[in-house]
Amino acid sequence: MNTRAVSDPPRAPVFKSKALEDTRDWAQQRRDLEPLFAPRAVAVVGASARRDSVGQSVFRNLLSSGYTGVVYPINPKHRSILGVRSYASVLEVDDDLDLVVIAVPASAIPEVLGQCAQKGVRSAIVLSAGFKETGAEGAVFEDEMRKRAEEAGIALLGPNCLGLINTDPAVSMNATFARVMAAPGHVAFLSQSGALCTSILDYARAQHIGFSKFISFGNKTDIDEIDLLRYLATDEKTSAILMYVEELSEGPRFIHLAREITGVIGKPILAIKTGRTQQGASAASSHTGSLAGADAAYDAIMAQAGVLRVDTVQELFDYAMAFGSQPMPRGDRVAIVTNAGGPGIMATDACVYQGLNLAEFSAETTDKLQEALPAAASCHNPVDLVGDARSDRYRAALAAVLKDRGVDGVIAILTPQNMTDIDGIASVLAELAQESSKPLFASFMGGVDVASGVQILRRNNVPHYPFPEGAARVFAAMWRYQRWLDRPRTEERIFDVDRKAVNEIFSKARAEGRTQLPESEAVAVLAAYGFPTLRAETASASADIEGICGRLGFPLVMKIASPDILHKTDVGGVVLNIKDVSAAEKAFADMMNSVKKQRPDAEIWGVHMQQMAASGREVILGATRDARFGPMLMFGLGGIYTEALGDVTFRLAPLRELSARHMLEQIRGRKILTGTRGQGPVDFAVLQECLERLSQLVVEFPTIKEIDINPLIAYEEGAVAADARIILEG
Repeated sequence: MNTRAVSDPPRAPVFKSKALEDTRDWAQQRRDLEPLFAPRAVAVVGASARRDSVGQSVFRNLLSSGYTGVVYPINPKHRSILGVRSYASVLEVDDDLDLVVIAVPASAIPEVLGQCAQKGVRSAIVLSAGFKETGAEGAVFEDEMRKRAEEAGIALLGPNCLGLINTDPAVSMNATFARVMAAPGHVAFLSQSGALCTSILDYARAQHIGFSKFISFGNKTDIDEIDLLRYLATDEKTSAILMYVEELSEGPRFIHLAREITGVIGKPILAIKTGRTQQGASAASSHTGSLAGADAAYDAIMAQAGVLRVDTVQELFDYAMAFGSQPMPRGDRVAIVTNAGGPGIMATDACVYQGLNLAEFSAETTDKLQEALPAAASCHNPVDLVGDARSDRYRAALAAVLKDRGVDGVIAILTPQNMTDIDGIASVLAELAQESSKPLFASFMGGVDVASGVQILRRNNVPHYPFPEGAARVFAAMWRYQRWLDRPRTEERIFDVDRKAVNEIFSKARAEGRTQLPESEAVAVLAAYGFPTLRAETASASADIEGICGRLGFPLVMKIASPDILHKTDVGGVVLNIKDVSAAEKAFADMMNSVKKQRPDAEIWGVHMQQMAASGREVILGATRDARFGPMLMFGLGGIYTEALGDVTFRLAPLRELSARHMLEQIRGRKILTGTRGQGPVDFAVLQECLERLSQLVVEFPTIKEIDINPLIAYEEGAVAADARIILEG
């Protein structure tokens, strides 16, 4: 990578852009959710005497969880619920109610919310299903419920959710109908899926994983993940946030908020987003649109926000065990301590695969290991304690490598052998983990034999993974997050551009009823926004050829100019390396005949004649407009192989300098750009600036639906846009 070009892009004039400022303003909105998370008094509407009902389950959970406030059951048909006096409605309760939990049929909820409004209730949890997830009628009920809550100023969680748990001893509230109360911990969990939550609670209980807050938010009719993240950002009991997301409400708002939480406040966010295989781009006209599947937007959002995206629930909690209990690594140098050679090799391979480095021990550390270990042991990394190692040998080796300044973290592996004191070794790891400022991971390989030791590790918050690959993967994730924390802070650069010229081009197209710009107009748009472009003219008749050749010189590229033809090569609409006037005249005639034969319906403006760019390395820059999240930028290897290789990366606009730089660095084929076989690196500073200018263009002109710059030819100094297409909103 060209360090100078990447780290020191050319500075540009900065101007105010209201469109960019608005996206930041969205992230500043905050709601008072204290009455929801720490209510002084709670009423349960629909509390029931029937044992297997949702209403009784949530009321029983509030009573049995040690809730420090007051609970009131609301049911006009019963004098008492579980021995507690019942009330006909919230209006009869002679107390101020901060929270009302509602477990009645959907059709009855608007009336209940009306009573809550009269009572001055500040928040509500709607557990009931039967809303928009069931169809049109349910959607009507949900809309009415939303309006009632909004008019009354009630913060509403749900509907169609499990509820909320707050394990803070000052509150100790289980306002759910789950079977168990979450154990206290430092990790918050958010989920749209209520059914998943019950499984997660059961799993966490078995794994000794605790939570600070546990929230199921269902249909998010009112309170959404943005509101909840805002609350958790300043929650002193929460040190990490886990999310199960089916869809995000607002991408730009999420990016700015999550970036603040992960990068400024320093709380990691780990997310699993379902729906990776959903198809969303089959009808797109541009390369960018066809490559920007439904999941690309979420990858872009997570990357820009510093959120670590995982693929499975198992991974989510593998990460949580470490992020919630271990110090962050200050580097990528791992030490491995094992009592068996094979697993040590497995761990080494896993670390290298994850991009980590094996630590090189200092002479002092090696001396300590040699003093403490038998002659058969390996005192280099990985440290092999050999099969008869007991807790004293583990203690000596782990203490030595943890103190080494060249070690950033340790993976301790145990295989159960006859002489292995499993519980004693687990206790040593627990003790050293408490004393160390470096992360310590355990991998007790096996099942039944190591079970008691694993329980000791979990009770003492030492992250345990059945196989070393899991520990390596989590260590790498923690290191990625630490790099995110240490990254340079950048903002969007706003360039001085000719917006008037772009407005005129778009106005002309709209007046003529066109949504697709031919290349000549698309390149003019790029030129107005400061992109490097080639000199070009359009020949509307063969008589224009000689004069244009004289003005442009040779060699030339000739391309069909038509608002109806996007993929010009498909109809014989591109001829390269024109070297004289006669060749240009022949190419004009042949091209017009070919295009008219294959596309007799197309409007033909003539032939676009352009200077032929020198050979370089071809990349593609593009943008498409996601229906929910707005403009999304793409960068990757370009030319005719763009879709065949699919080597592209995405980010949402507006684009910060660092995000633009990361787009250049994160494609698989980046070595082609950094230089191979005697080639030097391309001009990364120019490529980065082009991405930033494209971001500004699509933010400031929402009428742009899709845009491709393909190829943008990159050189060791400079770059040039050789072709472009723009599609406008209809």
